[in-house]
Amino acid sequence: MQIFGVDIGGTGIKGAPVDLDRGELAQERHKVLTPHPATPDGVAGCVAEVVGHFGWDGPVGVTFPGVVTSGVTRSAANMDKAWIGVDTATLLSERLGGLPVTVLNDADAAGVAEMTHGAGRGRTGTVILLTLGTGIGSALFTDGRLVPNTELGHLELKGHDAETRASVKAKEDHELTWERWARRLEKYMAHVEMLFSPDLFILGGGVSRKPEKFLPLIDGIRAEIVPAALQNNAGIVGAAMAAKAARVTSAAADR
Repeated sequence: MQIFGVDIGGTGIKGAPVDLDRGELAQERHKVLTPHPATPDGVAGCVAEVVGHFGWDGPVGVTFPGVVTSGVTRSAANMDKAWIGVDTATLLSERLGGLPVTVLNDADAAGVAEMTHGAGRGRTGTVILLTLGTGIGSALFTDGRLVPNTELGHLELKGHDAETRASVKAKEDHELTWERWARRLEKYMAHVEMLFSPDLFILGGGVSRKPEKFLPLIDGIRAEIVPAALQNNAGIVGAAMAAKAARVTSAAADR
């Protein structure tokens, strides 16, 4: 079974049909740059461009980098503030010609994909996925069950939002070496570990393609640390999974 997944990020918007049986992309993903400012209208146009690239005509799952409840975006740390309070599921459905759209937090989507098909598969206890990119997203699981919209990237670290010091964007903006960035990431993860005592950290985002650059440099964390198996495709896969789940729930309600 295939369903389309779109991953909206602070720098890029990417999507592809997903083979849900295998938990992987069915075709090579298509990516466009996130517009600046990243307004609802501008981003919706980019989502339509990505979906239209494949001529897709079915359910679509979409991630958003912020808190999402019942299809409405409630925060927008790395997007235009005009997103706050927008019924994003309805907006995108209208821009896609009425296709059914499911929207969820981007890190939650990546986490669900990793727990089902990737590095967290079969793991119990407390698992935290951190997506490292423009910001820091988080997905918290206890015995495989998601606690949605945790937004742990906004924990305070040295008087600042943690993501402003330990994200990949922070590494690039401050021209940090891998060693210096790993020290910041280590301090952040130690703070998260103190609060939640996870059994496993999964580190995702594009940087998960280069775990040898920084994982060996992180010290003093008791929990096991592994890179995301689905790497930067986890959000797309998780978005498609959410769209399928919504379709199943809707069908059950209609019986």
